[in-house]
Amino acid sequence: MNTVLIVEDEKLIRQGIHTMVQRSGVPVEVIMECANGEEALKILKTQKVDVMFTDIRMQKMDGIELVKEVSKLPEKPLMVAVSGYDDFTYAVEMLRNGVREYLLKPVERDKITQVLKKLEGELNDRILLESEEVKLGKHRLKNLMLGEHITEEEKADLISKYEGQFYTEPYCVLVLPRGALSPDAASSTSGHLVILEDVYGADVCLIESKYVSPFILNELPGVFAGISAPCEGMESLQEAYEGASLARRYSFIRGSIQKAGELEEKRIPDAFRAQGAKLLEQAVHERRIQLTGTGKTDELVREWDAFFTAAEKEMLTVDEFFGEMEDSLGKLEEIYGKIDVSIRSYNQLGDFRAAFMDSLLELNEQLSSRKDENKSEQKMKMAIEYIEANFQSDLNMAVVSNYVSMNYSLFSYSFKQYTGQNFVNFLKEIRIREAKKLLESTDEKIVDIAQKVGYDNEKHFMKIFKATCGVSPSEYRRNMQHI
Repeated sequence: MNTVLIVEDEKLIRQGIHTMVQRSGVPVEVIMECANGEEALKILKTQKVDVMFTDIRMQKMDGIELVKEVSKLPEKPLMVAVSGYDDFTYAVEMLRNGVREYLLKPVERDKITQVLKKLEGELNDRILLESEEVKLGKHRLKNLMLGEHITEEEKADLISKYEGQFYTEPYCVLVLPRGALSPDAASSTSGHLVILEDVYGADVCLIESKYVSPFILNELPGVFAGISAPCEGMESLQEAYEGASLARRYSFIRGSIQKAGELEEKRIPDAFRAQGAKLLEQAVHERRIQLTGTGKTDELVREWDAFFTAAEKEMLTVDEFFGEMEDSLGKLEEIYGKIDVSIRSYNQLGDFRAAFMDSLLELNEQLSSRKDENKSEQKMKMAIEYIEANFQSDLNMAVVSNYVSMNYSLFSYSFKQYTGQNFVNFLKEIRIREAKKLLESTDEKIVDIAQKVGYDNEKHFMKIFKATCGVSPSEYRRNMQHI
């Protein structure tokens, strides 16, 4: 627990309880002391206290009056009464006003430890419950804001149920690029801030309108937010979000903060609008997609540069750009695999453009390389078929590389990569394999067999055969005849 407050007018008893709390084994960050109820109430109104030990009989404000006042506070500590009087009436009065435990003086250390451990468990349960309530509340708030999965009746019920907990002052909705807020933004702002993460790939903040400017200055330097007009009440939430979302689209394109209600279309000459419209034509759209992986990298870059430049100059409307871009990302993923770039995660168009082109060109290189590999594989298959059909002739690597129209050095490298051995050994294995078949199945002379498998020189053939098989051709034939 964070803070324990001890309210006791007798200094020695107060200090004794302080020491017992310290030695209880329950971790407590801050232990505070005060001598009466008035002092305690001032503390409780200005800061959060987890557990309060209070005497009953004190000057100025006694313990019974203190717990009654504490029960009216929005944030109440868990309370423990400490008294020198074993009086049932006192105990009932204290418990009626929210006191968890009633301890008699002199207070025993074991009793303090027992009570603190029990209250620590209750505090942990409360934190868990509050966390779940926050998640549920944010989920409902998001549904109300988006108007999704919610009927008019459910919307009215939510508004009536939570309106009292919502902003009483005018508030604004801010739409931001995903991850723009620091983790401690909610605690550092002086205004009431609600953060809804990952709403269609963006982050959304709700904040009292009077705090918007300092919040942006302190927490969002360099971030181009879309901001709604100030509004009031939960019934305005959906409209405010839609305004902020539209403003965020403009801020993304223009690279500056934009506010709903202050958005103005740029005056673009009709000729420029016509150029922009051509970039959205189906044939042009298809060309931008289909050029990927063709090896025509310069043309691919040129097509996409024209599209992004038109967007930057607002030759396309905001809706046209986002619609075309999201459609293109979907098509690229469908055809080639996902491009890991989310448009709503980027602060502005320039940042997204750079990231998108990097990913696109990486994909283009992978696809081009894959096509080159496939093309090379096809040529290797052709080469092997040619060797199998012509191994009897005076065959060498130059003849085969010419046959498949491939550079001699590249053929040598690719052939070894594909077969796992060099050309000479591959050809030798085929010739020796065929020689074995002839030795096993015919009575032909060795010299004739040598010529049939591509060796004009009989002695050369015999030398290679023995080096490969461990025996001469004649010995191999005799051995096979005895099997």
